[in-house]
Amino acid sequence: MLLKILLIVALIAAVYFIFFKKKPIRQNHDKETNKKSQHPSSDMVECASCGIYTEADDAIISNGKYYCSKECQQRG
Repeated sequence: MLLKILLIVALIAAVYFIFFKKKPIRQNHDKETNKKSQHPSSDMVECASCGIYTEADDAIISNGKYYCSKECQQRG
């Protein structure tokens, strides 16, 4: 009798965990979303001096022109 009750409880618990309990959201996906929201633009811009493309966030802006480094800024 006790074995039948334990089996029924185990079966009910299994059905609950399989069909009703929501699975946790992956944390890696949340981290990727946060990174994207912190750095929304990764546009590439061309250096006015040497022509190399660099990310707009890393580029140096001087007189309305983009430069890839301080050396190119001094040359341009």
